[in-house]
Amino acid sequence: MLEASESKPVSPKSGQLDRRSLDHRVADILRQQILSGALPPGHRLVETALAEGLAISRGTLRAALRALTHEGLVAQVAYTKWMVPELSPADAWELYTLRGSLEGLAARLVTERQKPEAIALVKHAFDRLEAAVAAESHTDVAEADAGLHKTIVMAADHERLQEQYRLLEQQIRRYILLTNAAIIDLHQMVPAHRPLVEAILVGDIESAARLAQEHNAPEVDLAAEDLARHQNAKRPSEKGKRRVKKI
Repeated sequence: MLEASESKPVSPKSGQLDRRSLDHRVADILRQQILSGALPPGHRLVETALAEGLAISRGTLRAALRALTHEGLVAQVAYTKWMVPELSPADAWELYTLRGSLEGLAARLVTERQKPEAIALVKHAFDRLEAAVAAESHTDVAEADAGLHKTIVMAADHERLQEQYRLLEQQIRRYILLTNAAIIDLHQMVPAHRPLVEAILVGDIESAARLAQEHNAPEVDLAAEDLARHQNAKRPSEKGKRRVKKI
């Protein structure tokens, strides 16, 4: 049975979920499970077990799974099977390069315009990251990290840029959780972001754009190495076709 949050799924009939459409609420539960690692890469998502665990129809479940497929968090296999996709070194590189291009443009726009409300939002997001690091929580730091970068994108006030970023957002969050989990000393997160934030605050356009675009270069190399090690460790136990875990 699928577990939501840290215990068990919240039944859509329990009244504890909000009033949005049922498939959206189910997608929220599954998304949280994937991003938290409760449903790890390679995990097989069995429709019968998920539908029973959430007390919903398989049609509703499929709608939720299709939405998560659009976000890149679920993969459909042979039209009838679903799984949490693996994140390969190539995936890490693609996410980094595309993310860097989008965030570099966003940082340039925010720094050029120097709108007081936008600058205040960036500063507040950086303060939140500092607080999360002080609390020494990997999950909180990952959320604050993602929040800072998203804040810069939203503060750019560029609708088409934001639309493209939203298409990548959940994959980026998954990637951030992976790479930050590999960082032993979370306190390096603040100095890693400070030059970017300071460049935005003082109006250094070129530095802000460059730092935003290049920000994740060390992390993507670390993630690619970790993913490659994980894949190599799995190969000796694989016989014939690849197996996936069931819930």
